[in-house]
Amino acid sequence: MKIDIHGHVTAPDSLYAWKAGLLSHRGAHGRGSAGVTDETLRESLYTANSTFGGISHIQHLDDAGVDVQLISPRPYQMMHSEQGRLVEWYIQETNDIIARTCRIEPDRFRGLAGMPQSMETGPEQWVAELRRCVAEHSFVGGVLNPDPYEGTVQPPALSDRFWYPVWEALCDLDVPAVIHSAGCRPPSRETYSLHFIQEETLAVASLVSSKVFDDFPDLKIIVSHGGGAIPYQRGRFEPTALRQGTTFRDMLRKLYYDTCLYSQDSIELLLRAVGVDRCLFGSEKPGVGSTRNPETGRWIDDIHLLIDDIEWLTDDERDRLFESNARQLFKI
Repeated sequence: MKIDIHGHVTAPDSLYAWKAGLLSHRGAHGRGSAGVTDETLRESLYTANSTFGGISHIQHLDDAGVDVQLISPRPYQMMHSEQGRLVEWYIQETNDIIARTCRIEPDRFRGLAGMPQSMETGPEQWVAELRRCVAEHSFVGGVLNPDPYEGTVQPPALSDRFWYPVWEALCDLDVPAVIHSAGCRPPSRETYSLHFIQEETLAVASLVSSKVFDDFPDLKIIVSHGGGAIPYQRGRFEPTALRQGTTFRDMLRKLYYDTCLYSQDSIELLLRAVGVDRCLFGSEKPGVGSTRNPETGRWIDDIHLLIDDIEWLTDDERDRLFESNARQLFKI
């Protein structure tokens, strides 16, 4: 079985048209509704989409042999830096659409809750939505954006006590969080895709050198996109770790990482850096990688094939990557 822990919801265009309306009137006309029906939601899952390379979300999963995918809000759409109530309305609506997706395809999808991370409110308010989604919709975890300002202001590092209400809620609910940044607002120097990698790099560096896991030993955190740049740069941090009586590898192993990397050598580097037992299969399919590689004819996000091509992996290690690690962490 293949469990893909890095997927995002595919919703009808009416969700994003409704969001555009919220932003245009800044909530003056009330919340309203995105008007998504089960019929339009099912159509969005099964209809070929030019954004996804001309095939549907479901066909992408079928062709890749993905049995179960964990889906969350599309990160660049979460607009955490907007007005607080707009963020709350949009995230709640999107989480409800994720829940309906899971009901339409109960054997195929599980939900990861987005949180309304407006800095007009705070972590105590954000986790109420996580609790709602776990209690009402049986979501198996949440998504955490380490930069709610979306590149406009310096946020507290994840080691800061500012984030402790989130860690407390995750431990209380006994669900993992997936670290995944949201958008990046102009006049930033980077695109949102690069912002993802930068924030994940900072998240790893902050958490592994902090007291967070001393204070929350049951906390389970997965970092998207293979931990950003950290595995590639890990040698730089080894001397400091040795001076502290540990190794940087042991520090990195406080966290888990997904394999949402689009080249075999990058995935191999991650597996060697942190160990197969700390990695979970993630593809973000369909998404930014849903383009054909002209050299191979494969989809760039055919990450399962890249893993299959790693000759030194044992059958047990492949099982861990594709299934058992995810089953253990998310209780699937």
